[in-house]
Amino acid sequence: MKIGIVGLTTVGKTTLFNLLTGSSIATQTFSSGKKDANIGTAAVPDERIDYLSEMFKPKKTTYAQIQFIDVAGLERGSGASSNKFLEALRQVDAVAHVVRVFQNPQVMHPEGSINPVRDVDILASELLFSDLGVIEKRLEKLYSSKKSQKEKREEIELLERCKVCLEEERPISSLNISNEEREILRSYGFLTEKPLMLVINLDEEQFYRKDYPGRKELHKYAAKNGIPIVELCALMEMEINELTEEDRRAFMKELGIKEPGISVVAKKAYEYLGLIPFFTAGEDEVKAWTIKKGTTAKDAAGKIHSDIQRGFIRAEVIAFNDLKESGSIAAARSKGLLRLEGKDYVVQDGDIINFRFNV
Repeated sequence: MKIGIVGLTTVGKTTLFNLLTGSSIATQTFSSGKKDANIGTAAVPDERIDYLSEMFKPKKTTYAQIQFIDVAGLERGSGASSNKFLEALRQVDAVAHVVRVFQNPQVMHPEGSINPVRDVDILASELLFSDLGVIEKRLEKLYSSKKSQKEKREEIELLERCKVCLEEERPISSLNISNEEREILRSYGFLTEKPLMLVINLDEEQFYRKDYPGRKELHKYAAKNGIPIVELCALMEMEINELTEEDRRAFMKELGIKEPGISVVAKKAYEYLGLIPFFTAGEDEVKAWTIKKGTTAKDAAGKIHSDIQRGFIRAEVIAFNDLKESGSIAAARSKGLLRLEGKDYVVQDGDIINFRFNV
């Protein structure tokens, strides 16, 4: 899974990126001059993987992975010129918009004040103008050739609909399009078609109070538009990450932080995108695999290897909670909790699966 990190300047995007990926990229406090995107990968913490690793003692433990792409900060009015920064986001699965609500008189907000709903609208407009620029260039190319126009009439008509939508200041995601049309748009990676989540960057005082300027209005805006929100203090979590494991847990408990930022962001992204993990476990490796909800056992096998999918016979399945309550695979088998499922079985969140196949 790939998530793009976007936002205005001085909102703490790169601090969040460092927190999520364990990187140490220098933050661009007063400038958006950075042209190249920062790319890093984060392992998604999962207590179930920890439990399975303790049970099986594998040579290797592999958590689910999320790739984060952090692009340069945007400014109001950058419009289509922002394309060079946003191009790296065209192939991401979702966009995380970092919104600043923290107070810091030494780092001025580019708009001069804290107003999260305004900032969300500004960023939405910049993404909209970026998509509009891509569409206009493509239509110009299609219309310049009669042959292309005839062969690509379906594409032209679809892009014209998208253009009208954007000119009405609506995201492409608001269009009612068919699966076939969605396939046509896939190669463009339109930013306003991608699922969007808001990551609200608080300061410590706001975190303790669980309140900040514009919170009520922002949550109302997000609920109206079906946008999920994650609230965290990236700077404080970065400082916590520098502690020892024992001190980190104690400090998080004292502050009332139930789980680290990467877990919160990952869970919200999984839920929003309709994703779930299943696990494979053995002496060689314990590993998490990410699939869409509703995926069948045979298709899930293809996530591991195409040969396993092609030669699929049966899936040996046990729910994580059943295994944990039983204490071992043998005990679960004796209770009849380890079962054989066919190719059409719909994999559930937390299933532990051993695929039987023959090629």
